[in-house]
Amino acid sequence: MSTSEIPELRAAGEAHGRNIPPASLSRLTIYLRALNSLLAEGTERVSSDELADAAGVNSPILRKDLSYLGSYGTRGVGYDVHYLNGQISTALGLTKDWRVAILGAGNLGRALAGYSGFQSRGFEVVALFDADQMVVGTEVGWLRVSPIRELATVLARTRANMAVLAVPAGVAQLLCDELVNAGVTSILSFAPVVLQVPEHVQLRKVDMATELQILAYHAQRAQEPDLESDARARSAQ
Repeated sequence: MSTSEIPELRAAGEAHGRNIPPASLSRLTIYLRALNSLLAEGTERVSSDELADAAGVNSPILRKDLSYLGSYGTRGVGYDVHYLNGQISTALGLTKDWRVAILGAGNLGRALAGYSGFQSRGFEVVALFDADQMVVGTEVGWLRVSPIRELATVLARTRANMAVLAVPAGVAQLLCDELVNAGVTSILSFAPVVLQVPEHVQLRKVDMATELQILAYHAQRAQEPDLESDARARSAQ
C-alpha cells in the first residue's frame, strides 16, 4: 500500500513541504522531547491536553502547531505517540544522517563534544578542531582534536554536514566562511558576533549573555511591585 492510500501519511507528507512558522517549529522540538519521554514510559496514546500540559502550552496552540504536519489526532482517542513522534522527527529532518563538526576545543567546545544528548537526538559529533598546537592531538572522548588548517580535508573525510562555532568573535567570520566554502550549509554559532552568510546557508546564533540580560530584565520587573510597596510604606511613615 502506498502512502497516497493512507490519508494520515499523505497529509503528513504534504505538510512536510510547507514552511512551519518559527514559533511553531520551536515548540515542535518540545513536543518531541515530551513524546520521547512518553515512549520511554511505554505510553501508546496521549490526549492533546496531556501532551500540551507536558510541553507547557495550551491545547489550542498544540493542535494548531500539529496541524502543520497534517496531524489532528482522533477525537476521543488522542494521538498515537509512536506515529506522532515519527511525524515530528521527519518534519524536523531528524530521520536524516546529521554529522556535526565543532570548531573550538576550549571549555565550551569540549563540553559540547562530550554531550551525550546529541547522539540520542540524531546528531553525531564526528570532528573537533582547534588552532592551538598545545590542544591539537589531544582527545575528548573518542575524538582527537584536528588542526584548523585541515578543516576542509577532515570535513570531507568525516562527511560532516553541520557545524558548531565555539570560537572567539575575532575569528568567527573567517571560520564561518571556510565552512561555507567547504560545503557546510547548516551552522550553529556561539560566537558573540553577527555573522554574514549566503542565502542558501542556515545560520543559528546562541548568545548566552543576551539570554541572561533578558532574564535580568524579567527578574527586575518581578521585583518592582515589592520595591514600590516598600517605597509607599516608607513614605507613609
